[in-house]
Amino acid sequence: MIGHLRKAARLFHPESRRTVILPLDHGLSEGSIAGLEDPGEVLRAARALPIQAVVLHKGMTMAHGGEVRLDQSLVVHLSAGTRHGLPPYSKALVCSVPEALRLGADMVSMHINIGNDLEDRMLADLGACVEDAHQLGLPLLAMIYARGGQIVNETDPVLVAHSIRIGAELGADVIKVPYCGNPQSFGRAVSACPAPVVVSGGPRNGDFRVFVRTLREALDAGAAGVCVGRNVFQQENPAKAMQEICALVHGGTV
Repeated sequence: MIGHLRKAARLFHPESRRTVILPLDHGLSEGSIAGLEDPGEVLRAARALPIQAVVLHKGMTMAHGGEVRLDQSLVVHLSAGTRHGLPPYSKALVCSVPEALRLGADMVSMHINIGNDLEDRMLADLGACVEDAHQLGLPLLAMIYARGGQIVNETDPVLVAHSIRIGAELGADVIKVPYCGNPQSFGRAVSACPAPVVVSGGPRNGDFRVFVRTLREALDAGAAGVCVGRNVFQQENPAKAMQEICALVHGGTV
């Protein structure tokens, strides 16, 4: 097994074969977002829980990478854009794969949006970064969303299935997409994908119980795990929210 595949396999719990990823990259796009003013505080709350990976931008990796447990995968995020940009769906590379490796990354991630006039550049970036990452023995997590002027419904099952297929076609090792709400369509797309698919949490849901039920449906449909940020760190009790999500994903194996 070559290096990037070994590291990708470590992302999944040895018994449940699923993963819980905690993305803390929102500060670049959103600013001082509520609940993430101090990423170190969130990381400390996560230390005692069966969370398999944490996503950070390079600056927060320098500041808080030491708070990530050694048995957790440190995922350094390569792309960024702010909500103030025109267009706001543009994501540009802000970190190279070699720089991420020097920072101690076990994996790299990037975000691309399809269905807009910058789609070609973001797809080219993804293809190039997969090659760079694999050359250095790192797996790549592709976060793929349908966002832009051509998109009416970001969770359209056809668009979510297409996003999954894009990640597979370009060689991503793990693919993150929103859950489309249609278990049959999602299940077909996941079963046809050679790489594991995880679902995003999206904006904070005012009803945490409804959110957990949605995650359960996605897992039952074939998702290999979850990548949840705002629906954790923006809860009144983030540690309790993380604990519940871990219990849902891993069941009685932890």
